[in-house]
Amino acid sequence: MTLGRRTALLCAAAAVVASCAIPTDGPTRSQIFEGSVLRSGDAHIVMVNKRVSHAANRPEALGFSHALRSGALLGGDTIRPGDTIAINVYENVPEGLLAPETANNAIVEELQVDDAGFIFVPYAGRIRAAGQTPDALRRILTSSLDEQTPDPQVVVSREQGDGATVSVTGGVTSQGVYPVTRASNRLSSMIATAGGIDVPLETAQVLVTRGNRQDSAWLQDIYSNPTLDIAMRGGDRVLVREDARAFSVLGATGSTSRMTFEEREISTIDALAMVGGLDPLRADPTGVFVFRDERPEVATEILGFGKFVTDVRFVYVLDLTAPTGMFNARDFKVRDGDTIFVTEAPASRWSRQIAALTGSLTAATAIDSILTDGD
Repeated sequence: MTLGRRTALLCAAAAVVASCAIPTDGPTRSQIFEGSVLRSGDAHIVMVNKRVSHAANRPEALGFSHALRSGALLGGDTIRPGDTIAINVYENVPEGLLAPETANNAIVEELQVDDAGFIFVPYAGRIRAAGQTPDALRRILTSSLDEQTPDPQVVVSREQGDGATVSVTGGVTSQGVYPVTRASNRLSSMIATAGGIDVPLETAQVLVTRGNRQDSAWLQDIYSNPTLDIAMRGGDRVLVREDARAFSVLGATGSTSRMTFEEREISTIDALAMVGGLDPLRADPTGVFVFRDERPEVATEILGFGKFVTDVRFVYVLDLTAPTGMFNARDFKVRDGDTIFVTEAPASRWSRQIAALTGSLTAATAIDSILTDGD
């Protein structure tokens, strides 16, 4: 083969290498910075320090509203719609108004409290029973019947019905519908009635639905803060669920994965450790990035300007080689929906480019050898 043909062959191999993009895990450090609002992108790129961590780590509020926390306890003997009432009336006359001829008392059984909270008692009329205790209802009936028979003695008993029940579902041992009793009139005792939880306590959340209102709280907070152990109401729906928050880790790490929160708070260092840490052969420890749609109030506090009304795109930068880099990564908390990306070291990219070029030149040499042998 002539020198000209060989030169042309080598030039063609070099051109092929130059025209082919080297595969990467994602953008380079410079490409990410190019996405800044100060250049050609729409993201605010912020170096993480102690001040930034303090602002960005503001926890997302979980807890019950005042409307749920202000409710008074339902008494264990409070009559409610659906309950069944039994009434025993003793009369002091031989021929009583209600009592049969051979007895001095009349028993009126199985009076169910209607949806409006009323019962009907002969000679006393329609009486509101819901919200009353059996003793209070006894006094009302005594006063009403006293006009019909002299000095009646009334005994009232209540059998709990299905009018005040709470459904407990999700991560509990025994899902079901449970009555509100004296022993289960608070949220914690209602969960205990359902057999307790079967999800990790550290990540257990409780969602309570009452009417059109839905509020949630961490289960641990219910026990540490008594004001969150709210009183139950008939018709409440309680859902115990495991924390569904998640984040993604990509780039030059031990593995790439979408991870769920195993604890209420996870630092960036913890998040990297969960996927095997940085890849020692590829990772650039100066280029750990956290992509996040930041809340408006947090964005304003960090940037010190603007009044945002919607979430703002942020890219937080962590340099693990800086004097406080590891502390910053330990203090900076990961949030739901975050994407952590570790860039590849320039030396690693250069090595792959060299390898690609070397492979192409080797192939060209082999072709040249074949063609030479053919000549």
